[in-house]
Amino acid sequence: MKPQRNTKQRKMVFDTVQARRDHPCADEIYLHVRGQDPKISRGTVYRNLNLLSENAEIQHVRIPGLDRFDWRVEPHYHLLCLQCGKVCDVSLPYRTELDQSLAEETGYEIAQHSTVFEGLCPDCRNANDSGPTK
Repeated sequence: MKPQRNTKQRKMVFDTVQARRDHPCADEIYLHVRGQDPKISRGTVYRNLNLLSENAEIQHVRIPGLDRFDWRVEPHYHLLCLQCGKVCDVSLPYRTELDQSLAEETGYEIAQHSTVFEGLCPDCRNANDSGPTK
């Protein structure tokens, strides 16, 4: 594999992901980077997101319906609000013993696991609780 040079565009994409804590989707990152460089293409942003995640500089978080990107690269869990789509990190410690246990049980070589907990965030729960009653 030939070495990849660090480009201005890649740095803008990386810096955008690093600055965000809301797990933005590729399009949100594109729109932010485009605000800095109106000539950048969507394809350039998407290619750089893929390259940065392949190089473990950012994390590609696979969420049902819309993939997200995370500045944190160490294994950790996520919460997804089923109503507003908000994604946030979970403070539970990553359980490597699950990887080891499953590897022993199945014979697979487990690299890591990902878990997304799904439910309603506090804002959506409060909005639902205070909504009109029939």
